[in-house]
Amino acid sequence: MGEDIFLGGGGTEYGQPQGLTLKYANRHGLIAGATGTGKTVTLQILAEGFSKAGVPVFLSDVKGDLSGLALPGSETHKLHQAFMDRAKRIGFSDFAYSACPVTFWDLFGEQGHPVRTTVTEMGPLLLSRLMELSEAQEGILNIAFRVADEEGMPLLDLKDLQALLVWIGENRAQLSLRYGNVSTSSIGAIQRRLLVLENQGGTRLFGEPALDLSDLMRTDEAGHGMVNILASDKLMGSPRLYATFLLWLLSELFEELPEVGDPEKPKLVFFFDEAHLLFDDAPKVLVDKVEQVARLIRSKGVGVYFITQNPADIPEDILGQLGNRVQHALRAFTARDRKNLRLAAETYRENPAFDTEAAIREVGVGEAVTSMLQKKGVPGMVERTLIRPPGSQLGPITKAERQTVMAASAMAAKYDTPVDRESAFEILQARAETAAKEAEAAEADEVVEMQSAMEREFASARRYSGSRVGRSSSRVMRKKDTFATAMGKAVIKELKGTTGRRIVRGILGGLFRNR
Repeated sequence: MGEDIFLGGGGTEYGQPQGLTLKYANRHGLIAGATGTGKTVTLQILAEGFSKAGVPVFLSDVKGDLSGLALPGSETHKLHQAFMDRAKRIGFSDFAYSACPVTFWDLFGEQGHPVRTTVTEMGPLLLSRLMELSEAQEGILNIAFRVADEEGMPLLDLKDLQALLVWIGENRAQLSLRYGNVSTSSIGAIQRRLLVLENQGGTRLFGEPALDLSDLMRTDEAGHGMVNILASDKLMGSPRLYATFLLWLLSELFEELPEVGDPEKPKLVFFFDEAHLLFDDAPKVLVDKVEQVARLIRSKGVGVYFITQNPADIPEDILGQLGNRVQHALRAFTARDRKNLRLAAETYRENPAFDTEAAIREVGVGEAVTSMLQKKGVPGMVERTLIRPPGSQLGPITKAERQTVMAASAMAAKYDTPVDRESAFEILQARAETAAKEAEAAEADEVVEMQSAMEREFASARRYSGSRVGRSSSRVMRKKDTFATAMGKAVIKELKGTTGRRIVRGILGGLFRNR
């Protein structure tokens, strides 16, 4: 089999070897088929094949079944005899049980070593997609990233971004003059979405130590490629977080890896399970980015394989770049199902020996319609292929076995303990404390200055040595005021009042009437 990864046997009696050529493995691929048709086993044997060829692999374990790659298969397994019979039928003479070198990863740090990135590395586009922000809110997020860059404030985790948004809200008047309108409502909406992301476990995704991509591209002492398994059963509860993280990882590989042209074998193979989640309700700008990455990342030596139930889940521009294909059975009960089946069949190079559309509908569990790239990258003729049995354990390993693998991994010392260095949150907090101290000092200086002024005024004033007379609200009658004088004042006061005016009007009225 040499430079090929053996997939199984094709032809009428399944005796013709079918394989994936390593030289064209970076031309990407597709594993499709309805639930229960054998996609997971196909992914497992491909991961085994790449690992034995010295090619590191990254894959997501949606159901927990792929953890079995860490242990060899067993002769006591209920399917052992069926596996041996299949291996003999397809001519797989050197079939033997063996494990792969495995590293477990987990965004939540529970079933694997923590996988972290920083807010800055994620970038505003993917972060906006993750939080489902509107165009206006995405604009505010872009301003936040620009301000962080100009002010020298690293955005490492969510609390950094939350603190920076508060600062932007407090200084929105000045920032609006430079970057355009910065509304408090948009800032509030972003903060609420950050809270939702935090509740979904996003806090553990952002931070340090951030994932070093070179740690995904290791080989063991025997030269076998490391199989990196991302525990995704819990992560699938937040499908947008799952899809955004894998797209980020793919984008980082594209940005950081150097050009290698067409290598003899890939530097890394990336399996994207439940690929439809990447494109569900995705804006055009994001789909365009995926298409760009898929088109160009093969020159970096990375092969990307999408796993989904139906090829129709993948946009046509991306589907056309997937040269290596394994198509398990598709069900066709409705008119729409039949249309999708017909479209799937039309993407294969026809084989005159059978009808492709009928074959896709009829293949059984563990069987598939395959088409691999051949010389000069030309698609091979479609074949009905009986997939080979896996050499590693079929099904999940126990929790204790997983813990044993994790404890023996060199990644434990590097990633298991988080690091919280100075970043935007600490910088803004220090600025606030400094400003508060300066304000307090200024207020104290002002009080001292006022006290000094009062002391100077007191020192320059004239002193009076006489007795101090206090004020009283009661009037003290002078001695010269007699009783007659007091009565006279009372009469005059009464005459000035309402009664006095009535008396005057009465006297004057009488005088004029007598005339």
